[in-house]
Amino acid sequence: MSTEFFIARRYLLAKRKGLFSMVTTFIGVAGVALGVAALIVTLAIMDGFQSDIKKKIVDAQAHVTIYGRMQPRDLEVVRAALGRDGRLAAESPFVLGQAILTFDNRSSGVVVKGFDTAAEFNINNLENALSRGAWWGEKPAADVPPPLVLGEELAKNLGVWPGDDAVLVSPQGASAGMSILPKMRKFRVTGLVRTGYFEFDNTMAYCPRASAGDFFGFPGGANGVGVRLKDINAAPAAAADLRKALGFAYTVKTYADMNQTLFAALKLEKFVMSLVLALIILVATFNIASNLLMMSVEKLRDIGILRALGAGPGFIRRVFFWEGNLIAVTGITLGVALGVGVSVFLAVYPVVELPADIYYVTKVPVELKLLNILAVAAVSYLLCMLSAVYPALRASKVSPIDAIRYG
Repeated sequence: MSTEFFIARRYLLAKRKGLFSMVTTFIGVAGVALGVAALIVTLAIMDGFQSDIKKKIVDAQAHVTIYGRMQPRDLEVVRAALGRDGRLAAESPFVLGQAILTFDNRSSGVVVKGFDTAAEFNINNLENALSRGAWWGEKPAADVPPPLVLGEELAKNLGVWPGDDAVLVSPQGASAGMSILPKMRKFRVTGLVRTGYFEFDNTMAYCPRASAGDFFGFPGGANGVGVRLKDINAAPAAAADLRKALGFAYTVKTYADMNQTLFAALKLEKFVMSLVLALIILVATFNIASNLLMMSVEKLRDIGILRALGAGPGFIRRVFFWEGNLIAVTGITLGVALGVGVSVFLAVYPVVELPADIYYVTKVPVELKLLNILAVAAVSYLLCMLSAVYPALRASKVSPIDAIRYG
């Protein structure tokens, strides 16, 4: 134990003159602890929601999606390019288009996606998102309307349920002599999907690829291919390589590209919340500074004696830095323990209940990340140590004669 540390520890643990000095020390430690704990809990909840939303998006979408008008032979070219990339695990061609879905005098704009279930369920988790009814088989019956699976929110808005027949109206009209008539086709709703992501559940409709191809004018072909990767973190690099391999005829986007606005909003919200909560720690550092200034006045005579015994200004500075360091470490340690404890408690016990019909989760999602905890502790420690700079410099400049005379 160094002499500076020994003196600093004795100063903090010794009985202080007056109640104010003790209160300021307690407030400094408590302020740092509460600020660190609040920041850790907030980051854990924000990361939990972000991971939950990302999981819902990835469960309903492919990691990488290729868009472009593809006839059967074009599909073979795309599949050959995909087969040469060892990062790819599965692929599924699809037909995507916009239409109007009508049922019982109600209408809503929908995004229709046609795919083969055997291929599509290898690239996402839509199969397990079915909440009512059933998906279609490999060969839908020819004597009944084509099957259609709707997002649950979309079905609620239209009042349609499995077994009902609805009509799809395409904006691409069919020629009828001198006029153009809207293209319409009856579909039978066979199931409802609940992905947990409102944008999908409120706008998406799914049907066999052959039915969607005939409806939108892609018989036997597709206008997109969804790709699942062995490692989702390789999505940006894989998308860049596919753009080079396929050329300008096709557009390649990752799941992050297609949800760029959402992820940017979540990132900005997390940054702003962290900045606001960091002000708690900043306020606590002022309490630490005031506490050290009070101590420099209270221990003025002791400082003078140390200087008279040969202690230099650097020795005095180190004593006060050690005092600030002890307050900071104590507060940060208590804050980390409190923040982690509260986060784990929220993750295990549903203290805060969320409405399931809005968030699709009943308790707050929490995800603790070691990097966030270390970053919060490091930034807090830096702010606390900066608050000790001025009191340390001020104490080191005290004249030993004046300190002994007026201390």
